[in-house]
Amino acid sequence: MGDIRKKRRLYSRPKKLYDRVRIDAENEIVKKYGLKNKKEIWKAKSFVSKLRKRAKDLIGTQKEKQQTFFEKLNRMGISVSEISDVLGLTEENLLNRRLQSVLVKKKLARSPNQARQLIVHKNVIVGKNVVNIPSFLVTRDLEDKISLKIKKVKIDEENKNSIEKMRSEIVLG
Repeated sequence: MGDIRKKRRLYSRPKKLYDRVRIDAENEIVKKYGLKNKKEIWKAKSFVSKLRKRAKDLIGTQKEKQQTFFEKLNRMGISVSEISDVLGLTEENLLNRRLQSVLVKKKLARSPNQARQLIVHKNVIVGKNVVNIPSFLVTRDLEDKISLKIKKVKIDEENKNSIEKMRSEIVLG
């Protein structure tokens, strides 16, 4: 049998659970980005803190290592050119790169909630694959390859007859 491991959390909860200011700020972010719950904000915060920690570790190292880190972030769609840019990142920078936010930005959806619904219902194609994860991080090269599925219209018998009638009129007329 395979090695069964417990999946660990990708985020940490706030230390002070009932902080009015934080709760109000998170509610604004949830509304702005159409998030399912606050856990998605906490995951973004955790990811950004990992990036910041990595940047702090790279402060005294060679320029080549720093440059490869910056190139990786730029490919992800987070534009940075130096360590201070990485240290200045917020979770909103990361939330802007989510598939859900990119759909709204490209005007393929009218609101973040509609974008989320399109994604969850498997109506969004990124590259050649159907993606049904709203938190999918869109890289710069995939940004232009996002499209919506075109639904096929079901033709019942009545519509089929009327379409054939219209075709015959066009041919005769």
